This record gives sequence, C-alpha cells and structure tokens, in this order.
Amino acid sequence: MPENLLSNINNPTDLRLLDEAQLPQVAQELRDFIIDIVSVKEGHLGASLGVVELTIALHYVFNTPDDALIWDVGHQAYGHKILTGRREIFHTNRQLNGISGFPKRSESVYDAFGVGHSSTSISAALGMAIASNLNGDFNKQHIAVIGDASIASGMAFEGLNHAGVTNANLLVILNDNAIGIDPSVGALKNYLTAVKEGKNPRQNNMIKSLNFNYSGPIDGNDIFAVIKELKRLQKIKGPKFLHVITTKGKGLQQAEENQVQYHAPGKFDASTGEIIPKSEENLPPKYQDVFGLTVLDLAQKNKKIVGITPAMPTGSSLKFMMDALPERAFDVGIAEQHAVTLAAGMATQGMTVFCNIYSTFLQRAYDQLIHDVALQKLPVIFCLDRAGLVGEDGATHHGVFDIAYLRCIPNLIIYAPANEIALQNILYTAQLGLESPIAIRYPRGRGNIPNWKKEHFGHYQKIEIGKANCIKNGTGIAVLSNGTIGNNVSLALNEIENPDTIAHYDFPFVKPLDKNLLDEIFKKHKNIITIEDGTIIGGFGTAILEFAAQNNYHSNIKTLGISDEFIEQGTINQLQQLCGIDVNTLKSLFRSYINK
Repeated sequence: MPENLLSNINNPTDLRLLDEAQLPQVAQELRDFIIDIVSVKEGHLGASLGVVELTIALHYVFNTPDDALIWDVGHQAYGHKILTGRREIFHTNRQLNGISGFPKRSESVYDAFGVGHSSTSISAALGMAIASNLNGDFNKQHIAVIGDASIASGMAFEGLNHAGVTNANLLVILNDNAIGIDPSVGALKNYLTAVKEGKNPRQNNMIKSLNFNYSGPIDGNDIFAVIKELKRLQKIKGPKFLHVITTKGKGLQQAEENQVQYHAPGKFDASTGEIIPKSEENLPPKYQDVFGLTVLDLAQKNKKIVGITPAMPTGSSLKFMMDALPERAFDVGIAEQHAVTLAAGMATQGMTVFCNIYSTFLQRAYDQLIHDVALQKLPVIFCLDRAGLVGEDGATHHGVFDIAYLRCIPNLIIYAPANEIALQNILYTAQLGLESPIAIRYPRGRGNIPNWKKEHFGHYQKIEIGKANCIKNGTGIAVLSNGTIGNNVSLALNEIENPDTIAHYDFPFVKPLDKNLLDEIFKKHKNIITIEDGTIIGGFGTAILEFAAQNNYHSNIKTLGISDEFIEQGTINQLQQLCGIDVNTLKSLFRSYINK
C-alpha cells in the first residue's frame, strides 16, 4: 500500500515538494477525502470533485498565496481549502463556529477574495492585477477560476471587456462542465459546446476577439496536461484565457451521472455513492414546492402567466412549470439584472410575470428593481425564495436584508406569508391583477402543515392587500410578527404559563402597513414586541417604530430580528438562537414580561 501523501500536505509548499508523477495519487486521495467528509457532514460535492486536478495543478505551479488565486462562487473550493491548511478542520465545514463553505479572506491568506455569489472573480482578479502593476510588482500572477454558467453573467463580461484593454497579469480559467447547479443555458453555452466539439473555427474565437491570449480547450481532469499548460502560461504577460473541460462529480459514478442531485446531495454512502433517503412521510411541504405547484396550477388556468428564474429552476421549483409549460417558463442563467428587466418588458405587454429569485441574489438586481419595475409601476410578482436565515451556506446567502432594502422603494408591496396557505393565496391574489409590483418573501425549508397539498392545494382565497390580523388576544403585551417567524411566537406562547396576557398579531404586509389595526394596538398596549426573520435596521420593526413616532404613540417597543452584523453558518435553529428569535429564547422573554 503506497504511503498516504495527502496527510503530509499541510500547505501548498508541501505539495510542491512532491514529484509530478505523485500528483495523480494526491488527486485520488483528495477526492476520497472530500467524499468521506461530505458523505457524513453534507455540503457541496460535485463541483469540488470536478476540479481536483485543476486545484492541485494551480497550487503546484503557482506560488500561492503570493500569487493570488480567486475562485468564482466557491462551490468548487473544497479541495483548495484542504490543501491550504484546513485539512484537519475540514469536518467543521459549514457548521457553527467551523470553517465557511466558501472562500473567506478572514479564514486564510490563501483565500484571496471572499465569494459566495457568482461572476465576481474576473473583476476582483483584474483589480488585484492592476494594483500589482501600480505597486511595481510585475511578476505576481492573478488567477480567476470561473465556471461556464458563471461566465454567462453580465458582470463576468464587464470584467473581460476591461481586462482586454489592459496589460494586467491576469489568467482567467474557464472551468467548462456544462452545468452550474442546473444545466447551463443560453447561446454562450451552445458556443462553448461548439468550441469543445471543434465545430467553431479558431479565427472566430470570441475570447481572442476581446484581446486575450486564448488556449484550450484542454482536459481539465488530466493533471499532467493542465500543469504543462499552466507552466507555459506562467511565462506569458498580459491577459490570458485557458479553457479547461472537466466533469462535475468526477470520481463518483452517481455524481457524474446525476449532476443536479449531487451538487449538494445531503448524506450519502461514501463507498457506493447512494444517497441516504430522508423519510418525507407526513412532513409539511417545502415552501419552494408550494410556490412551484401553485404557480403551475395558476398558469394552467391563466394563459397570461409566465415564470422566470435566474439559474435556479430546481431550487425554486419553477421546474414544475418549465417541464409542463416550457414555452412560458424561462431559466435565463445567472443573470439577475436581466431577469428583472426581462420581467418588466413582459409586464408592459400585459403578461403576468412571476419572477423567482433567491432573496440574497435579488441584491444583485437592485437598480433594475427600482428603475425598470417600481418607477414604472409594472406589476411584476417577485417571489423571494430563501428569505431570512438560510443555515449552513452562511453570510453570503442569508436573505435577511430584503425587507430593509425593499421597504424604501415607492410603489412596491411587500408580503411575507405565515404559512403554506397564505403563500398560495397571495400567489393567487397577485395574478388576479395588481396595480403595482409585489415582493413575496418566504423561507428556505418546510412549512408547518403536513396535509397542505391534500387538503388545501388549489382552494384559493383572495387576500386583502395591507390587512393584518389578530392571531391571539391578550391584555398586556402585544407581539407583532412578520412571516413564518410568527410560528415561533405561537409555539412559545403555547408553552408558557399565563399566556392570556400576551396578544399576537400577524402582520404579513410590511408595506402597506395595516394602520387601522396599529392604531388599535397602540391604544391598547403599553408594551410591544416586533419580530422578523430579517435585519432589525430598516426592517419591519423599524416600520412600526416609524409609525409610532409619526402618530405620537409612546408605547415601549422592542424589536427582535437579525442584529447589525453578518451572521455566519450553522443550522437555522442555532442561528435563530444566536439572534434571539428561537422558541426557547422567546419563551424566556415572554415570561420575563409576564413576571414584571
């Protein structure tokens, strides 16, 4: 049995001491290590398996961290983390107080740039390269590794466009595997496929046209071919572009054959690759499935309905509609700005547009939201999946800012359903026709009604815009909740003594607020608590504070939510505890008010 090489690699300097002929063994050991850990601890699998050889080659050839290696998105950076001093703690990946699932500057000097969203690598690497020139360091290398799904984003082309007229020492490596999370889409994907198949004449190379020294395509899973080409490119100055072809999930048969499912498969058998099934019997539905099934049902009855998602058809469950009505449901790739303005264009022509974007990714299309939709009062229906704390993906992915950044936009309705029934009813209500756009925010994960589909699906009721409601009467404190976090309030109230002193109100509309009910509440209650699964600053609680100030109410108001800091990774329950919005913390808080 050959000596284990990976166990002796604590940093890339150790890696460079090995003979090149030993690197395939390192690749096998690195793959096995990733599979063993992720099979138990969960995480992103396929992307990192696909770039094992490329990762080893980059650290073997280049003098990292002095040479800057920038990963795009970060799903593919597990091997990088293991080779750069985090092998012994890799089992803490994506866990509370563990290492991040994405590159993070504060975690390692080898993480040259923090990342979780896509298409940032080229601009960041170009910025570093230009700075190096200004600092007189003309030998430092700057390498951006970007996937074929990410390079189709507008920001990536902005970076390429600028880089092509500089003398920056920049190497862009296109990791071409024809898939992001879902299969890559669009004309650029078709172009890259033609290049791979040799159908596109070299003189018609669009990257060369942008003034890059282009090479490839080469087999990115052939470590010797990759090292040879990197060594050649290392000596060439100016902007360079290397096209490598890899197989997502490489080395695990099931991950290669089912790349969508094995992007982040959950727990699986490390030896067979078989996913360990989770019993879904009698479980409530996932909110994204409530969205996907409801929109499909509505679309089958309303021919004006169209659906749009930027590269998340499976994650958002718009795939139900894409499969059944492909001519009316669109995956536009990783292009949130385009998705929003595309929706606006469709809305001008009388279409009823459901634009499904993860909350954290709508941040990337803020100008379009204001300039192209709200300013023109176009009734686009934004469905913000993964709103609030999302768990193990951490700070880059929490959807906690949307209420605050949406609340200041004129003409925009903001709604957060308390449960599955409310979600399907607001989707139904929105497609009946609104005079302005609406943002509907709902969390990652499951609801709380196990029999929703059997007993409630399709039984729609119109929701009155701006209406809040009393869930529970009380004589003392009033708790005002927004969205599904209100379920934590209800659970807490069910488990405390003397709950009759606490009233609970569901305020699904952050905008417009139910001012009539608020008048009643402030006249009746001296102590008010607001709670939201979003940032306190500028959020729902702030809206209540503003209402009190504007109307000269003097009740004591306590706002609960996400404090003024970036929340790291952990389970949703752990993170709710950190933020003081979990059931147990609420029970203690309510008891303290009762005892006063």
